[in-house]
Amino acid sequence: MENREDSRSIRTDVSGTIVKLFGYLFISFFALCCLLPFLLVLGTSLTAEGAIKKYGFNFWPREFSTFAYKIVFENPDLIIGSYFVTMGITLAGTALGLFLVAMTGYALQRPDFGYRNGISFFIYFTTLFSGGLVPFYLLMTQYLSLKDNYLAVLLPGLLSPFLIIMMKSFVRSIPHAITESAKIDGAGDFTIFLKLILPMTTPALATIGLFIALGYWNEWYNSMLFLSPDMKYRPLQLFLYNVVTSADFIRNSSAASNVQLRDMPLESMKMATAVVATGPVILFYPFVQRYFIKGITVGAVKG
Repeated sequence: MENREDSRSIRTDVSGTIVKLFGYLFISFFALCCLLPFLLVLGTSLTAEGAIKKYGFNFWPREFSTFAYKIVFENPDLIIGSYFVTMGITLAGTALGLFLVAMTGYALQRPDFGYRNGISFFIYFTTLFSGGLVPFYLLMTQYLSLKDNYLAVLLPGLLSPFLIIMMKSFVRSIPHAITESAKIDGAGDFTIFLKLILPMTTPALATIGLFIALGYWNEWYNSMLFLSPDMKYRPLQLFLYNVVTSADFIRNSSAASNVQLRDMPLESMKMATAVVATGPVILFYPFVQRYFIKGITVGAVKG
């Protein structure tokens, strides 16, 4: 009997080791697939334009050149200002958006909230139909008077129907008995939300916060609509987009005088702008990841 149990435990250990090995190999392969495109972008951004035309895109620069970055950072005051504008909008929008989404999701899952189904229907309805671009533009510029105002970039991203539905589904997993017991102890609705619900929804808040932050960081369309070129500092993505389009125009225009058309590093500039735009996010993500792991344990409902 002991030999049989020993053989079974050995087979279990061997099978567990094999499963872990395949899991590690698969995760390593998947991580490599995610890393290689960024390495290709980085290598191309440091390659001379002539080498790109001759050899194509490569992970390692055939002819090392930082000319693309020199053009992107030609006006350091503007790009630093754009960074600060984007970081300010991202931080403010993420904090306020998280609070509004969490509060909306919590209210809509409360069984004692009588209008929750009607309001949920209107929120879901906006995922299927929208008023269109023209009414949206008239609302922001004519009625709210937000032309050339950073609020025109901040306000549209605060509430997302998809994120509200996600938050509502997560909060529903928290027993309603917690809310009822807190009410018996004399706590108000806002106190229950701040001191009980929010600490239990840490994993959802981390996930939704990442979605909101990436949305604000990559935002350029509303900036293009509502922020005119007269503004000195505009969000980073729009600034980099204008740099690339201007370089494309210069290279394709016979009016270029001080820069030779064949030397304009358009392809490497595109890659350099991608590195400039995504670099801070990649560097910041490892510091945020620990909150995801911490939120799994802190957000658990303990009996």
